[in-house]
Amino acid sequence: MSKKTAIEWLINELDYETISKFDKKLLQAKEMEKEQIIDAHNNGYGSGYMDEGISPEEFYNETYGDNK
Repeated sequence: MSKKTAIEWLINELDYETISKFDKKLLQAKEMEKEQIIDAHNNGYGSGYMDEGISPEEFYNETYGDNK
């Protein structure tokens, strides 16, 4: 089971009407969050973190499932 990002948690907490109203903004926020997670992974790697050779994109997908 994948972990949930903060944006995914928020989406699960909102009602359908609210999600529909803010759909594009929620998707934009989710994409921004994904980029932040990938950047953090890159920064950790640059600081000597060993990731067993997976790319930042693979890390994100394995950890969060990239549920769009």
